[in-house]
Amino acid sequence: MFHLQNIKYIYLLGVGGIGMSALARYFNASGRTVCGYDKTPTDLTGELILEGIDVHFEDKISCLPDFLSGKGMNPEALVIYTPAIPQNHAEYNHLIDCGYKLWKRSEVLGLISDGAATIAVGGTHGKTTTSTMVAHILRENGIDCTAFMGGISKNYNTNLLLRSAASGNEVMVVEADEFDRSFLTLHPDIAVITSMDADHLDIYGDHQAMIASYQEFASQVKPEGTLIYKAGLPLRDKHKHARTYGMDTPADFCVTNVKIENSNYVFDIKHGESIYKEIRMQWPGRHNVENAAAAMAACLTFGIPFEGIKKST
Repeated sequence: MFHLQNIKYIYLLGVGGIGMSALARYFNASGRTVCGYDKTPTDLTGELILEGIDVHFEDKISCLPDFLSGKGMNPEALVIYTPAIPQNHAEYNHLIDCGYKLWKRSEVLGLISDGAATIAVGGTHGKTTTSTMVAHILRENGIDCTAFMGGISKNYNTNLLLRSAASGNEVMVVEADEFDRSFLTLHPDIAVITSMDADHLDIYGDHQAMIASYQEFASQVKPEGTLIYKAGLPLRDKHKHARTYGMDTPADFCVTNVKIENSNYVFDIKHGESIYKEIRMQWPGRHNVENAAAAMAACLTFGIPFEGIKKST
């Protein structure tokens, strides 16, 4: 049986990707030896190198780190790859020939989040913004979460937030990627689904197959967890604890009274008999008002009081 705690060395094929680089940073911060390959240097790979992660840009077996040298498999090494790596990649094929299981980023996220209180945010659009909002609200309210974000947060100037070792129980925020059905490795306590537009049809074949995968993801929310999704998506019957959100439409968390004051959006959210008033948001665009509603719904469900959420926006 595979145990992540037994791993001392991490190698990432495609380390410069936004999601892969967050994993590299996570393992580097945990004290593992982390190395990686990418096709071209970027600002992000430059940052990883400055953080002490060895990155090379030539697809050569001779460039592999010492812990992967030789023909045998190192049981203390974990190899992670992105599906963007071509099937004729020399290092990729050499590592398979050596007996390594090559793990996808999403599979490793599933391992890391196992046993943690996890909020996963998925959707064909809006998931990066919403997951960043969730992580920010939690942090501003004293929840020292770890967050894997699908972009560089302007608030924190990083794609990874790490909790301190002394903060107690692990809380994680992860962006649930629908590409290649990657999100099906996750079993969150709270899942947010922002949208299910036709996308990645080269993977799914048609829109209905993509919807079916989202429905499967929704069904993987833990039995006592909560599914939160945009009103109108075909998901309610997939989880007994389901809540909707939306703007000027019937929903469990309904955005109303949207206006603009001093370049900020100001709005209310009605939830049952409660009305959360005068929420002020600096993010531009009405679509981000809905993303904020999704993030607030997740944080209210997690147990953050409204006043704390309001002060965080």
